[in-house]
Amino acid sequence: IFQYAKKLFLSRRAGRAQALEFIRKNAANALSMANLIVGLSSILCSLNRQYHYSCWLLLLGFLLDLADGAVARQLNACSALGAKLDDFADFTSFGLATALLLQPRGVLDGLLAIAYVLAVFARLCFFSSGIPFTYRGLPCPYASSLLASTFLLTGGHVTLLRVAAIAMVLFMVDRGFYPHDKVLESQSWKKAIYAGGIAAVLFSPTTVAPVYYLAWSVSYIIFPFAIWSCKA
Repeated sequence: IFQYAKKLFLSRRAGRAQALEFIRKNAANALSMANLIVGLSSILCSLNRQYHYSCWLLLLGFLLDLADGAVARQLNACSALGAKLDDFADFTSFGLATALLLQPRGVLDGLLAIAYVLAVFARLCFFSSGIPFTYRGLPCPYASSLLASTFLLTGGHVTLLRVAAIAMVLFMVDRGFYPHDKVLESQSWKKAIYAGGIAAVLFSPTTVAPVYYLAWSVSYIIFPFAIWSCKA
C-alpha cells in the first residue's frame, strides 16, 4: 500500500509539473491567440457595420498585444512559433481589422485600405532595427489604437479617419526609431497607465476611454523618446 501510494503521489506530482510547464510555455501563445480571436471578431463586426464594437475590440487587442510579449519574456517562453503567432495576430487585428474602419466604398478608399494593410505588413516583416529595445517605424498597435479612438470620439467621421490613416501609414513606413516601451516591464508609471487602460475599457464612460487611448497613443507617436524611452 505504501509503495502504491508513493507511486501515485509521484505520478501526480510529475503530472502537475508537466501541466505547469505546459502553461508556462503557452501562456504568451494563449494571449496571442486571444488577440487573433479579437481581431477576427472585429473584422466580423465591421463587415456587419457594427464599427463601434469593432473599435472596442481593437482597444482590447492593443492591451493583449502589450501583455503577450511581457509574459513570454518574464516566463522565458519566447519561441519562433510564438513570434509567428504574435505577428499573425497583429496583422489580423492591427492590419486587416483596423483597415476596415476606413469603410472603403470606391477605388481611392480601397487603395487607402490596401496601403494601410501593406504598411502594417511591411512594418511587421521587414523593419528590423538591430538595436536592443528599439523599433524601426511606428509599431502598428499604436496606429490602430489611435484610429479606433478617433472613430469613437468623432462618431465615425470617415474623412477625418482617413486623414489619420494616411498619417499612420507614413509613420509606419518611415524608418525612424521608436523605443521598445515594454510597459509591463518598465517604470511603475507605465504599469499604472496600462492598468488605467484596462479600467478605461471595463468601467469608464464611452467618452473617457477613447480620450485616454488617444492621449496614450499620441504621446508615444509624437514624443517617443522624450516620454516613452525605456530604461528597463
